[in-house]
Amino acid sequence: MIAAGQTLPSGKLMESTSFDESTGCPIGPQEVDVSTASKDKKIVIFGLPGAFTPTCSAKHVPSFIQNAAALRAKGVDEVWCVTTNDAFVMAAWGKQLKVDGKVRMLADGSAKYVKELGLELDLTGRGMGVRSNRYAMIVDHGVVKGVYVEAPGKFEVSSAESVLTHL
Repeated sequence: MIAAGQTLPSGKLMESTSFDESTGCPIGPQEVDVSTASKDKKIVIFGLPGAFTPTCSAKHVPSFIQNAAALRAKGVDEVWCVTTNDAFVMAAWGKQLKVDGKVRMLADGSAKYVKELGLELDLTGRGMGVRSNRYAMIVDHGVVKGVYVEAPGKFEVSSAESVLTHL
């Protein structure tokens, strides 16, 4: 598992920020190179099992939306939500949650990057496939400063409020 002091592994995520006006559907996913996108910034990355799931939708993402200004005041340039859904789902979920540029909704549809981080969660027994553990990570210029991984079924250490105590 990725740990403090390590450099984020290289990898690609996908992001869709445009919508077709006639259908309302997300369009044009773009590749995001993790190394390039995190190189000269302080970012908070948080991962979760999936879009539109109860804790993720009701608590995890909203905690980062509500605390966006406080995170920026502590020097955070960007907040990334990374999960194992596709870019279309992530864009639609972000629109529904009104992330409005406060959180980048980044897709790891094949769980390749979450596996690279060592933060995958095998939920195949529950019909959900390989997902992401619930976690938060502070990254400064590509170097991990802290990783906070939740125990199964918990939501305590990966909220924005918790991350703020570590900044």
